[in-house]
Parts: sequence; C-alpha cells; structure tokens
Amino acid sequence: MEALTPAAVKEFEGSGFMMRILIIPMVFCSLAGAVCQTTVGQPDASLKARAVRLARESRILDTHIDLPYRLLREKRADVSVRTADGDFDYPRAREGGLGVAFMSIYVPSSLEGTGKAKPEAENLIGLLRGIARRWPNKFAVVTSVSDVLRGAGSAKVLLAMGMENGSPIEGNLDNLRLFYERGIRYITLTHAKSNHICDSSYDPERKWNGLSPFGREVVLEMNRLGIMVDISHVTDSTFFQVVRLSRAPVIASHSSCRYFTPGFERNMSDEMIRELAAHGGVIQINFGSSFINDRFRKEDERETKEIDEHLKQQHLKPEGKEAKAYASDYRHSHPKSFPGVAEVAVHIGHVVKLAGVDHVGLGSDFDGVGDTLPIGLKDVSQYPALLAELLKLGYSDADIMKICSGNILRVWSAVEKAARQSGERQ
Repeated sequence: MEALTPAAVKEFEGSGFMMRILIIPMVFCSLAGAVCQTTVGQPDASLKARAVRLARESRILDTHIDLPYRLLREKRADVSVRTADGDFDYPRAREGGLGVAFMSIYVPSSLEGTGKAKPEAENLIGLLRGIARRWPNKFAVVTSVSDVLRGAGSAKVLLAMGMENGSPIEGNLDNLRLFYERGIRYITLTHAKSNHICDSSYDPERKWNGLSPFGREVVLEMNRLGIMVDISHVTDSTFFQVVRLSRAPVIASHSSCRYFTPGFERNMSDEMIRELAAHGGVIQINFGSSFINDRFRKEDERETKEIDEHLKQQHLKPEGKEAKAYASDYRHSHPKSFPGVAEVAVHIGHVVKLAGVDHVGLGSDFDGVGDTLPIGLKDVSQYPALLAELLKLGYSDADIMKICSGNILRVWSAVEKAARQSGERQ
C-alpha cells in the first residue's frame, strides 16, 4: 500500500469535524480495500480470518502501552524481534495489526514534588526515541495525525507518546511546552496519588476537590499547544471540571465501564461516558481484568492484601527471593477467575449503547497491568480475537474501523485544530 499524498493529508486536516468522523475509517478501508458489511451468522473460522484481515487493514491505534517503563525498570529487551517476556514486540504487533502505539511515559506518583519527576520523564522519552533510532526500518516516532496518515502504508509500527501522570510538569507551564516539543501528545493528569494538578481516583485525600488552580491553567495550555487531555485516573469531580473547561475534546486513554465494576472510581460511570461523548471525546477501553470484571477485581484485591500482610509479618521485602517465592506459591494455590475476551467486547458495546460507536476505542494497558489480562487477549498479537467478538455481535467493518483507530484520530485531529485556532486568535 502507498501512503497518502500530502494533498490528501492537507484535505483531511482542513475538513470539518463531522466530515472527519466519516473520512478516517473510510481512509483506512480504502487503503486496504476492505469491504464494509455485517457478518452475523458467519462461521467462526470465517469470522476469525476476517478479523485478522480487518485488524491489519484498520491500522489499530492503541492509546496505552507501558513498554518504556518496563524496559527501564525490568529488562532492556530487543523489541525488534519476538521476546519471551512482556506484551509488546515488533513481530507480535504486526501479527495483531497494531499500526500506532501510544507508548506511556509513566512517572510514579512517589516522584511528585521531589524534583525527580521531570528527569524521569525525559529519560523515558529518550529511551522510546532510541528504539526508533536503533531499528528505523521497524519503528518510527509520530507526533501528529498527518504523521500517522503518511505512515499508513508502511510496515513500521508507529510510536506516539502520552505522559502518564502530570507530575513532571512540576508547576511550570514552560515544562509543559518542553514536553510538547519532545513529542508528548496526551497527558494523564495524575496517577495513583493526587498531585499539584488534580485529585486521583485512587487517593482518598481529595485535596483540590477536582482541579487545582494550576491544573486549570494546565488544561487550557494543553488546549493551546495541541496536547490531548487524558482523564483516566482522575476523580469524578476532576473529570466534570476538565470536560467542561477544555476547549477541545478530551480522552480517557485507558479506562473501562464502571457499570460492570460498581464502586470502582477508576472506571467511568454511565453519566461520565455520556458527558465525555457530548463534548466530542472518546473512552479507550482498558483490557486489564480488574477493569473488566468485578469478580476478578475483588479476587485481585484480596490477593494483594493477603500477600502484603504476609510479607509485612515476616519482615520481607517484596523484591526479595523469599517474598517472590511466597507470592508465586500463593497465586498458584489461589487461581483467579480470568474473564474472556468477549467481556471486553461487552464493555465496548455498553459505550456504544450509551453514546454511540463514535466514542469508544482501544487503550489496552499492555505491559502495565501485569498478569491480569483476559483469556484470549494476552498481548498485542491478539487484537483480532477482540475484533472477532465484535463481528459476532454484528458490528460492521466501518464501525470496527472507528473503534480501532478512526475515533481517536478524529479527536486528535480536533485537538490539533483547536490549537491552530488558538494560535490564530493570538
């Protein structure tokens, strides 16, 4: 396949908001010669083959993969070849139809206020860019929708960057501008603890009751620069303040539906999903089983609690050999009830029922949720299994194209347009 011409890219960027909703999935269908039709009643083998083809044709865009932090903290693997560990490498990405991977520049909440958050983020950005430099025939860093469209016919896996946790901004909007220049195209405002920007859904302390005064400045400056605002990890009050303040659509880069996990604030409520959609945004479904299935979530919480209590009683450090052996034995003797890939499709369907097919996508959290992924959806080679489930449910090719990449590209394009308009007003 050939990449789009510069003229086609310019036409795409200049098209209206509603026109882009239609153009993006059609672009990828056209490039690959996909046939858009429903598939209810087709045999499983036929559906699986079609799902594989559709995954590759759609150039799947996954908004949250935690490869950089895994490589930094665990093992500097050669991801240009098939690896024994982790959820991502080039061969498996190609098998699964992954075209664009937003790699998470994840900074732990413990670095908030230490002066170490910004250097940590810069280190991870350097690591990710190093992957593209080392294997330029397999990976390329992208920073715009135009870059994505130009690379649509390439065999490369395109690497975009989203920063998970706003702590590296360190109270200085100049740092936000620096990260934009380094290629960051979305920022998850916080993570496991409330920070100087906003409150976290995981933190019982609600210091700001939403956004801090500086957090409001951050959201508006992200709009001005063209950085997508990511509301995964924030509290409900933060979400509603952000979505109503932002001058561009916002995203949830790796969240799922709270309807299936009652009381789990990290997921989005029905009201939030409708509000997100009303402002043009998109929720990218997290594959982690704790996000998908409430039974698994409770089993996982119990496992963590009981292991932690044992280690504390025995004065063992988690990284020690004896501690790891105990944790392994515990998990072996207390197997959890993993959901299947079909349950991930159910979350997608719930969003479609609430807000329509234009407001849902894929944000797997591969390499970020450990051994909690659903059966049949364990790494980047297995996206077709999810698409097969959607085909079984009667989704058309055009709808699946939107879910795989079209919806998030529409939002990213709208954010870029809002930034250009902001610059024109100044």
